[in-house]
Amino acid sequence: MNNVMRDPKIKKVVLSAGATGNDLDKSVKLLELISERKPQVIKSGPRKRIPAFGVKPNMELGTSVTLRGSDAIALLRRLLGAIDNKLKAKQIDQNNFSFGIEEYINIPDTKYVREIGIRGFNVTVVFERAGTRVKIKKIKRGKIPKRQYIGAEEIIKFMKDKFNTEIE
Repeated sequence: MNNVMRDPKIKKVVLSAGATGNDLDKSVKLLELISERKPQVIKSGPRKRIPAFGVKPNMELGTSVTLRGSDAIALLRRLLGAIDNKLKAKQIDQNNFSFGIEEYINIPDTKYVREIGIRGFNVTVVFERAGTRVKIKKIKRGKIPKRQYIGAEEIIKFMKDKFNTEIE
C-alpha cells in the first residue's frame, strides 16, 4: 500500500543563464524563446561589490525564468531530449537536480536564431512532497522533519519511472 502524501512531485523548473551587457540581452531572448515566458533579470545587491569578478552594486548579472505545473513537465521532457535523457548521479542532490545545456539548438524542435547565436543555459528541477507549505506559510508556520525532504535515491526512482531517464 502506497501513501500518496509521501510521493514526490515536481514543484518547479528554473531556467537560468548568467551574462552581462550585450550577452544578457541575448540570454533574455533565448530563455523567452525556449520557455515562452518573460524572464526576469537578476541584479547584484545594492552594496555587493566583488572586484575580482568585476561585480559592482546593482549590476545586471544574469536572467532566469520559473515554470510550474504541466508547462514545466512538458518543457522538462523537451530539455531532457537535448541531453539524450541521461543524468549523472552527481547532478542529483536533496530536493533537486540540475544540468546544463551547452547549445540550445540541441533541444528537439528548436531552430537556430541568428540574433541569439550559440548559447547555453542551466536547468534546475525542484521537487517537493505534500505538506511542505507548513514551512513557508505566514501564520502558524512550522518546521518540517528531515524525512519530508526528498533524497537522491527517490529522485532517481521518480525520473526513471516518469521520464525513462538513465542515471550514470
